[in-house]
Amino acid sequence: MTTPVPAPPSSPRSALLVIDVQNDFMPGGRLAVTDGDAVVPLINRLGSLFTHIVVTQDWHPADHISFASQHEGRAPFSTITLPYGAQTLWPDHCVQASAGAALHADLDLPQTQLIIRKGCNRTIDSYSAFVEADRQTRTGLAGYLRERGIDTVYACGLALDFCVAWSALDARAAGFATAVIDDACRAIDLDGSCARAWQQMTEAGVQRLRSAALLG
Repeated sequence: MTTPVPAPPSSPRSALLVIDVQNDFMPGGRLAVTDGDAVVPLINRLGSLFTHIVVTQDWHPADHISFASQHEGRAPFSTITLPYGAQTLWPDHCVQASAGAALHADLDLPQTQLIIRKGCNRTIDSYSAFVEADRQTRTGLAGYLRERGIDTVYACGLALDFCVAWSALDARAAGFATAVIDDACRAIDLDGSCARAWQQMTEAGVQRLRSAALLG
């Protein structure tokens, strides 16, 4: 697949995809990402460049299959096999309507036109904003973007090596020009997962940008 050239942020063809900037992924949260709160001011600055913004939230039922607490004798960050493949087990996090599932209070993106809630199906995890972990169930985001004439996606947020990377890879697979703003992300980095994510994204044609290239 030929890698398309991204439209600039100011273009009506571009959207900023802000992934899971939620309390449970912040320091002190149930699934804290180191330094996760540091991305919030930068994402707010980046948001001012875009007409189109889409925000995602993990939004799990309390008995979600990806929670280690639902599997007797299993510890968080261990792996099990589900009908759709390998599944990392996580601490309970981003339970629907909980304080931990709320977006960070300082996130200020008034141009946001859509919030995608993912991981709502108890039996399927969902890292990507586009396709759930069974790789069959679609969120409708690709169609939403195309209906608005958007062909370029800039991604940022938490966590880089899981939800950001999966979303970026699926954006490319759907034919969107895709860039990840790396300093507007933070990673869990579970057993080298960050390096693997960057390798996969690079191979798929996802561009790696610094915010300064956009903010000037």
